[in-house]
Amino acid sequence: MSPSDMTVSQLGEFGLIDALTEVLGTSELGPDSVVLVGPGDDAAVVQMSDSRMVISTDAMVENVHFKRAWSSGVDVGVRVAAANLSDIVAMGAHPTALVVALGVPSDLPVEWALDVARGMKQEADRLNVVVVGGDVVASPVISVTVTAIGAPRERIITRAGAQVGDVVAVAGRLGWAAAGLAVATRGFSSPRVLVDAHRQPVIDYDLIQSAFDHAHALCDVSDGLVADASHMAKASQVQINITTEALAIADPLRDMGLALTENPMNWILTGGDDHAFLGAFDDANVPTGWTVV
Repeated sequence: MSPSDMTVSQLGEFGLIDALTEVLGTSELGPDSVVLVGPGDDAAVVQMSDSRMVISTDAMVENVHFKRAWSSGVDVGVRVAAANLSDIVAMGAHPTALVVALGVPSDLPVEWALDVARGMKQEADRLNVVVVGGDVVASPVISVTVTAIGAPRERIITRAGAQVGDVVAVAGRLGWAAAGLAVATRGFSSPRVLVDAHRQPVIDYDLIQSAFDHAHALCDVSDGLVADASHMAKASQVQINITTEALAIADPLRDMGLALTENPMNWILTGGDDHAFLGAFDDANVPTGWTVV
């Protein structure tokens, strides 16, 4: 019987670890890899070009952050990897490695767990990041906890650098994941473009990297634009004003707002999980592709 046809209890912990490692494909590391020791030993070894490290961790728990009824293992893997990678790049750093702790019920199909690994690898490959190992434990529900490690640039960009007179700008989509969640929780699977936005964020990593040389402050918008702008304002000891007229409402959001009798601007202002980015800039140095709000 193939591992993908078994449950977790049938395959066993070490069999599952072997299957996950095969999916992640990190056992053969090239001479130019930053990973010196990958999965299979007591710990991984990652080459760092700096004595400093940027570290972030994020967790997703079944029936709290996702439901198997509308999210696949690939979806969950992409989401949890993206949540960590976006935090690292929002610091102006380059992510290098991910570590994962996977909690699984004994009756979970092995293929579902392997799909989590496939989703993580799919997102990590976008930035040439390696999943270097982790742990697998028994759990009554699925939980996926990922820690990301990054190498900082010379200047670390935090939320605390916004200055009086700066403009704030956003890069990426806002409100799509929240609208998709509103659709999914009502038992619908369409419009697909919104449900997919909740399942897997679409992050433009090139846009955030275009801001590294100009931003006074940066943050990942994971808790909602208003909440994360408030975090930046508090850290920087400034006031931030957001002009809602500058925030375009995309047609799918507008149409779904009408269908659900919801104001789509609420999704844009308070919805998280799109992993857009918020930055504070001199007015003359807002990068192309960013929208001043």
